[in-house]
Amino acid sequence: MKIISFNLNGIRSATGKGLYDWLSGESPDVFCVQETKAQPEQIDTLTLGSMGYSHQIIHSAVKKGYSGTAIFSLEKPDYYRIGIGNEEYDREGRVIRADFGDVTVVCVYVPSGTTGDVRQAVKMRFLEVFTEYLLELRKTRPNLVICGDYNICRQPIDINHPERHGNVSGFLPEEREWFSGFLSHGFIDSFREFNTLPNLYSWWSFRAGSREKNLGWRIDYHIVTESLRGRLKSASISPDAIYSDHAPVTVELS
Repeated sequence: MKIISFNLNGIRSATGKGLYDWLSGESPDVFCVQETKAQPEQIDTLTLGSMGYSHQIIHSAVKKGYSGTAIFSLEKPDYYRIGIGNEEYDREGRVIRADFGDVTVVCVYVPSGTTGDVRQAVKMRFLEVFTEYLLELRKTRPNLVICGDYNICRQPIDINHPERHGNVSGFLPEEREWFSGFLSHGFIDSFREFNTLPNLYSWWSFRAGSREKNLGWRIDYHIVTESLRGRLKSASISPDAIYSDHAPVTVELS
């Protein structure tokens, strides 16, 4: 089972840069996207369907041109649910769940706190609510793959020049503390099961030269439950797939 997660920074913009040609070559079983910035009628579902992704779950934000998540799959999910039952975050299109056999895929777009204290507080509340949601879900669906843009670098090796970013949203002590606590509940950072080197990033700012100089952040993840450790085959980042300011991340399960 191959699952790709990709923050597109606008699905319409990404498709104009050749996203679907790339997707055709990758052929994941499940394609999770974040920051679609589009309403359902603005997404080229016909082209996706012609590629085999006829099963499409789209969770757009109420605010047009903002946030949004989607899951496109080759096989029909046994069950899916849009949102987590929290109006504040569901209005922003933050979470989708889809069940495929004994595996549940959760696509998440964690709020950013970069615009100031108010949004940082929203982000921290979301992390608390989302953790509770996952722990409850795991009681009935133990095999979870939680993929998406977490907007957090969890370790110093996940960010360029960590000494410069200690007071920046995305690398704040309280955010990294949340991540450590989250993993302690029995979750695994799948990428770090296969890759232990620093300077492996999934996002670069639009600042000139940041991507070329690899001044990036690793904020996109496939977090899996401990029950899936033995089924992990690979996990990777594809920094050369330039359709967004993010890179796609992939995990494969047996």
